[in-house]
Amino acid sequence: MLGVRHPHELLIDDVYVDLSAVLGVPVAVKCESFNFAGSVKLKAAVTMVTAAEESGLLTPDSVIIESSSGNLGVALSVVTASKGYDFVCVTDPRSSVQNRRQIEATGGRVVMVTEPDANHGYLASRLRVVRELCASNPRFVWLNQYTNANNWRAHYQSTAPAIVRRCPELDVLFVGAGTTGTLMGCAYYLRDIGHPAQVVAVDSVGSVTFGGPAESRFIPGLGTSRRPELVDESVLDGVIHVEEADAIRMCRTLARAGFLFGGSTGTVLAGATRWLDAAGGSRHNAVAISPDLGERYLDTVYDDAWVAEHYGAELLDHRAPVGPRDLAA
Repeated sequence: MLGVRHPHELLIDDVYVDLSAVLGVPVAVKCESFNFAGSVKLKAAVTMVTAAEESGLLTPDSVIIESSSGNLGVALSVVTASKGYDFVCVTDPRSSVQNRRQIEATGGRVVMVTEPDANHGYLASRLRVVRELCASNPRFVWLNQYTNANNWRAHYQSTAPAIVRRCPELDVLFVGAGTTGTLMGCAYYLRDIGHPAQVVAVDSVGSVTFGGPAESRFIPGLGTSRRPELVDESVLDGVIHVEEADAIRMCRTLARAGFLFGGSTGTVLAGATRWLDAAGGSRHNAVAISPDLGERYLDTVYDDAWVAEHYGAELLDHRAPVGPRDLAA
C-alpha cells in the first residue's frame, strides 16, 4: 500500500514560499501547515505523545488533557484519534470556532475557560482548570506543552535540520514565540552544530514572555500572559515585538497577493520585514517560520467587523499597499 497509514505520519517539511516580491525584502517562508492538523504543532504533539508512551506515562485507558489556544489542541486531537486515546482540550474564547469544531469532530472534548487571568490573558486560568481536572480523575495525563522538553526536541530533530538542509548559508531565522518550543528547538540546534545564523524571536506586544508589560491580545498562537518555562534567551540573538495591528496589516497585504496566512505568520513576517529593512535586507539569506494558514482566521483577522471592533476601521482600507516602512512606523 502506498502512502501514510496514520494521519499523524504526514509531515511535509520542505515547502517554502519566496515573498521577496511582495514584501520588498528577501525572505523565504517555511510553511508548516501541510499536514492533517494544519499547523507546526503536529510535530510537538507527536513527539510528546510518543515520549509519554515510551516512558509508561500513558496507558490504554489514559485521557490526555492539554491547555491550548488552538493549534496544539487540534494537533493532539489528530494524534489521539489516530492512537485511540480520549482527549480533553482546555481552551478560551480567543480560540477559533474552526479549531474547536475540528477537535470535537475527531472525538475530543472542549472545555471553555471564560475568566481572564491577572495579565489580561487566559493562560493562568486554563492551567488552573487543567490542574483541577487532573486532581479529580487519575486517568487524566497532562503533557504540559509549557514545560515539556519534547516540545522543543520535536523541532531540534526535524524543523531546524530541514531548514539547514534547504538553506545551508542561512543568515537569520525568524521564529514566533508562543510556548517557545519551535523557537528553542531551532536555536539549540543551530548552536549545537555551530551554525552562525542569527535566531530572532518575534513576539506580540502585550506578551510577557520577554519581560514586557501585559496587555490585552486578541490573536491566538503567539505571546503569553505567563513566561514559558522553556524560554532560554541565552541562545537568542534578538527579540522583536509586533503590534497586533501590524500583524493584521501584514496578513491582509499578503492575502491581496493571494497568500492567506494565519495571524501568527502575519506577526512573524511583520517583525522579519522590519528587521530586514533596518538591516539592509538584500545582504541576508532569511527564513521565517509560518505556523499555519489563514482559513482558521476568516472570522477574525480577515473579518472586517471583527478587525474594526478590535483595532479600528482604519485597518480596513484595502486600497493602500503596506510596505516594510509602513510596518516599521
